[in-house]
Amino acid sequence: MGEVVQMHFTTVDYVIFTVLLVASAGIGLFYAFSGGRQRTTQFLMADRSMSCLPVSLSLLATFQSAVAILGAPSEVYTFGTQYWFLGCSYFLGLLIPAHVFIPVFYRLRLSSTYEYLELRFNKMVRICGTVTFIFQMVLTGFDLWGAVLAMGLVCTLYTALGGLKAVIWTDVFQTVVMFAGQLAVIVVGSSQAGGIGEVWRKAVNGSRIAGLDLNPDPLERHTFWTLGVGGIFLMLALYGVNQAQVQRYLSSRTEREAVMSCYVVFPCQQIVLCLGCLMGLVMFARYGEDSPLKKGYCSQIYMVLYFVMDVFRDLPGLPGLFVACLFSGALSTISSAFNSLATVTMEDLIKPHFPSMTEAKATLLSKGLALAYGLVCLAMAYIASIMGSVLQAAFSIFGMVGGPLLGLFCLGMFFPWANSIGAMVGLVAGLAMAFWIGIGSFVMRISAPTPVPLLNTSALPLFDNITSTVMTAVVSTTTAKRRPTGVEALYSLSYMWYSAHNSTTVVVVGLIVSLLTGPMKEKELTPGTVYPVLGTLLFFLPERYKEKLCCVTPLAHKVTSYSYS
Repeated sequence: MGEVVQMHFTTVDYVIFTVLLVASAGIGLFYAFSGGRQRTTQFLMADRSMSCLPVSLSLLATFQSAVAILGAPSEVYTFGTQYWFLGCSYFLGLLIPAHVFIPVFYRLRLSSTYEYLELRFNKMVRICGTVTFIFQMVLTGFDLWGAVLAMGLVCTLYTALGGLKAVIWTDVFQTVVMFAGQLAVIVVGSSQAGGIGEVWRKAVNGSRIAGLDLNPDPLERHTFWTLGVGGIFLMLALYGVNQAQVQRYLSSRTEREAVMSCYVVFPCQQIVLCLGCLMGLVMFARYGEDSPLKKGYCSQIYMVLYFVMDVFRDLPGLPGLFVACLFSGALSTISSAFNSLATVTMEDLIKPHFPSMTEAKATLLSKGLALAYGLVCLAMAYIASIMGSVLQAAFSIFGMVGGPLLGLFCLGMFFPWANSIGAMVGLVAGLAMAFWIGIGSFVMRISAPTPVPLLNTSALPLFDNITSTVMTAVVSTTTAKRRPTGVEALYSLSYMWYSAHNSTTVVVVGLIVSLLTGPMKEKELTPGTVYPVLGTLLFFLPERYKEKLCCVTPLAHKVTSYSYS
């Protein structure tokens, strides 16, 4: 595949590609050397001065990673447009973070989401949450990173020097590049196929246009329920409690701007999803059932790249734009990973032990951490590229960490009587369940006597390496002709339900253990750490019963903005 790409790359393509890297590095360097505030650790929070639009485009860029650009079209080409119903999960997947998680985090003036765990439970729970997150971020999502070493160095440079402000503004630039690249492919590809009407006709004839599948079976890979309901939990794990995303909300000037950025992301995500699906249909119109995969021209994950090089064969510059678009996706994902890893390490693991550290030293250390994580991730990328797909499958399993983390935050935020022992045991149970199902389903697929249909190795692309969803179709299952029973049925659970299943495990186990070990009383809670959802739902109960259930404490007052002396 490398040769095919090389064959079509002209000087113009290399120029476009280099311009993207130079522009990204330039933005980082500009923010590194402009303004005195970058010399404090607030550079990790962009001085909490960002407005709504750049924050929302940055949220989108992290979400729309390189795996998304390659994954969605490949998924639709192979399995049809059922995947589009994932868009239904965006409604609640963004409304709940906007009106539940953001107000709680913003009003507590946090720098790291895991600070919340200490305020609500204790330091031990916070450290466990932080370590789980670091484990997840460093180990997941290396599918395409072997190819991005030079780019990774650029990215490490601008993240380490420029902080979150540089990350957000380069994300904005990269989002524009990504949209341009995808649109170019769709327009040129559909015109070569004979127009969008012809593309649609071929897709209908090829049974690639899926209707509403209301089959409630949780073992089915994609149905309306797995995508529309299971997807909500994936969205919450990403947009509700993930450090890389929450850090962007907290960089907003006001709580209202943070909430607005959630609303602005929503239509953008729908556009991104539609573009991915359209590109898959254009691919189908071009190749039909006679795919380059069957001919052995390329592997599944590179199919979209092959298609792009094929479509743009006679158009110098456009392959460069698309590869720049891909690299943008990877850049934004990696840069947010570096920045959020530096923040949680600093806030959760270093500052508590060195309270007297000067601001100048702390800032230097933060920049050093961002650099160190960058180099560790590049080393991991190199190892992954050598060891190949087995390691990618193993790394994908580590992506299941997102579900249990979501469960841990929900346990603390919605259930006032949950205590720290319950939180710890719940998190361990959720992680154990996640790994049990993940490894079990992977082993079951490998040991299956019949050949499993080709699955999309980058399925569930829209979430990439920052949530449970990186548990891609490498370990997702297809329903066999014989319906699985017992433990097999658990292993055959649709990968879209992993996040919901694992977060529910944490909440249920956490509540049972909390009730057995002595639930927390209202006066023991840190004010503002519990969202009064139970009080709202149980409005019909008399006040004294509500008090017994710890359902009476309201949230803290709105913080209009942060001010620094």
